[in-house]
Amino acid sequence: MEILKTDFGKTSSGKAVECYELKNSAGTTAKILTYGARLQSWIFNGVDVVLGYDNMTAYEKDSAYIGAVVGRCANRIGGAKFELGGKIYNIDKNDGGKNHLHGGFNGFEKKIWAAEILNDGLKLSVESPDGEGGYPGNFKASVIYRLTEDNALEIEYSATSDADTLCNLTNHTYFNLDGFNSGDILQQKIQILADSYTWANSESVPDGRILPVDNTPMDLREFHKIGEHIDDDFDELNFGQGYDHNFCIGKLGELKKAAVAEAATSGIKLEVFTTAPGLQFYAGNFLSGNPAGKGGVEIVRRAGFALESQFYPNAVNLPNFDKPILKSGEIFTSKTIYRLSTK
Repeated sequence: MEILKTDFGKTSSGKAVECYELKNSAGTTAKILTYGARLQSWIFNGVDVVLGYDNMTAYEKDSAYIGAVVGRCANRIGGAKFELGGKIYNIDKNDGGKNHLHGGFNGFEKKIWAAEILNDGLKLSVESPDGEGGYPGNFKASVIYRLTEDNALEIEYSATSDADTLCNLTNHTYFNLDGFNSGDILQQKIQILADSYTWANSESVPDGRILPVDNTPMDLREFHKIGEHIDDDFDELNFGQGYDHNFCIGKLGELKKAAVAEAATSGIKLEVFTTAPGLQFYAGNFLSGNPAGKGGVEIVRRAGFALESQFYPNAVNLPNFDKPILKSGEIFTSKTIYRLSTK
């Protein structure tokens, strides 16, 4: 694997942003930015399969976390508060003025990560001081991107804190397997290997119920076109205006296949493996309104889908969910693999 460093531009506050291009012997390339540790481009068989932007002005205006590593705690925390060690913590209400989403107002998607080229990958690191967003503890996180010879992008997360805190890191890339400039993803196919999902209300906040997918539009255990049932009259789809739900993938810490997606025209297939217990499938229902993407292409509604490996949303507040709690002095680790191939 080769790694090439270039300048990507500067933030509005004058901070330099670097781009690192990973390339394998097959000619597959992935570009990673130090801004938000974002996957900006992933070209396989001549097709760029991820959404992104060409410049920092657009990235700073982005409201969809496109390509970013998000944290400290990905997804939603109901009421923007949680109890830890007998103390109530009130955290940023950055989702509808009521709930917490993806780490708050100054989440990791807005930070400049420090880069280090390794023998086999790219390591990006970031720090979050005690009290940022309302979270306890001085928090340090890192992510390693590796592009393998079989065209997989391996993402390894790790984190530590000097006080008990929350940790739930994920990648928020939006995929379009026919190319970022091919329109919506409704004719592309998805398979999610989950027998159940977490019910969530109209604010996308779970209440602890884990429901079977049987005989519902949430049953994606066999391939379906993303658009086949996305607008069905079903409460979960009505609440989210389409798919934006956490699926229960399996045991925490075990690497397992979580999902497979297939392009409509390019012949590209994506497989997802993760050690996380959940996978958020988001079909880009609210993508429109963001800046123009790469090449000036409009980012339309449902222009890409995200498959975010994670702890379940609102898990810290629900007794039957695995908790995204990082104890002081312990090390959080998680791994997710996205592999591209041809059908």
